[in-house]
Amino acid sequence: MNKKYWIETYGCQMNFAESKALDYDFDSRGWEKADSPEEADLVLLNTCSVRQTAENRIWGRIGFYKHLKEEKDFVLGITGCMAERLKKEIKAKAPAVDMVIGNFNKDILLSYLENHDRNFWNDDLVEDREYAFRDVHVGENDFKALVPIMHGCNNFCSYCIVPYVRGREVSRSPESVLKELYTLEEKGIKEVTFLGQNVNSYNYIYADGRKVSFTGLLRIVLENIKGIQWFRFISSHPKDVPEDLIQIIADEERVCSHIHLAVQHGSDSVLKRMNRGYTRSGFLKLVDFMKTRIADLSLTTDLLIGFPGESPEDLALTIDLMEEVGFDDAFTYYYNPREGTKAFSFKDALPEEVKRKRLAEVIDVQRKISRNIKRKRVGKVEQVLVEGVSRNNSNELLGRTSRNEMVVFPAKKDFIGEFAEVLLKELQGNTYRGVLV
Repeated sequence: MNKKYWIETYGCQMNFAESKALDYDFDSRGWEKADSPEEADLVLLNTCSVRQTAENRIWGRIGFYKHLKEEKDFVLGITGCMAERLKKEIKAKAPAVDMVIGNFNKDILLSYLENHDRNFWNDDLVEDREYAFRDVHVGENDFKALVPIMHGCNNFCSYCIVPYVRGREVSRSPESVLKELYTLEEKGIKEVTFLGQNVNSYNYIYADGRKVSFTGLLRIVLENIKGIQWFRFISSHPKDVPEDLIQIIADEERVCSHIHLAVQHGSDSVLKRMNRGYTRSGFLKLVDFMKTRIADLSLTTDLLIGFPGESPEDLALTIDLMEEVGFDDAFTYYYNPREGTKAFSFKDALPEEVKRKRLAEVIDVQRKISRNIKRKRVGKVEQVLVEGVSRNNSNELLGRTSRNEMVVFPAKKDFIGEFAEVLLKELQGNTYRGVLV
């Protein structure tokens, strides 16, 4: 009987891509994916460290598996950014954990399992190694794929733990990216999202000194890969968006006109303390340029509210920027101190209730902006990639437009994994209701 495994993934899409690569490894070595953690021989938690709430959730899951271990014997492993950040602390606080596997060692997990006795599993799997990109990051029946093209970050924003748990920037070779895309093309993948902690700082340097930028990589991909219809990318840093990247989005139909551009704040003083590397006016100029070049641009962002020292005037500047730009949507959160970052030592932290109140105000403003933008698109016909059955109605399907808008519409399940032309008839919450054309 094959051994069974269970993976739980938390956090960013890079983690989800790396979990897909682990699925591929397990399958190739004869393991079987369990239907529930209760029947697994190995349980692996792929963790996030961006906010304390993410880590608290993992401590809770470790408690759950501690009790499960009293009923059955299985291996419990912790990997991802929390494993990289806390390392020995996890093993000290949670003896139920058998293995701690850092971000730079996910690629050797299975060989380590197979070649070491259980008594020797320890924190050796968080030792420093160069990050290794995996060959394939896709499941057996997927029609969308996440493809990492770079790893790590050199920006060191004062609030962010990512450079410390993911390391410095490393770009994947164009040949390796193409090799994976050829595999995905053969599998019938319809949409690919290129991933990186800061994807548009991609810069692969050959031994002879030749360089390939992110725009250059996109050109290579579009020239060589014809069977994949849509390409997206996340995440983008405002200080690293060159004009030629904007132009290729404008010119190429297969590059989706949805850009996630994390502004984080609208006040220059806060942006400076965050070490973001751009100003409010610089961001607004970039957005204006993008809107003049890219037809039907969809622009989303991240907003970090309640940073230490943020004044009511700083908050007002952020709301003013939101209204001036008109983001289609925003991922909003309040400041969460992360030990090891520069901002952790800032003395002018805001009370929790102030951060929550300000965040609620920002969320309310963004909801109104999003709704006004979406209402204007009712009546349009959009190409939609159908993702699955609607959670609220088994007779309806859920899909996304190239602008990353959610649409539900009545149709047969045969459309799942395919493109469809859909008329956007009405808006309910953040989701369109439509009909097939």
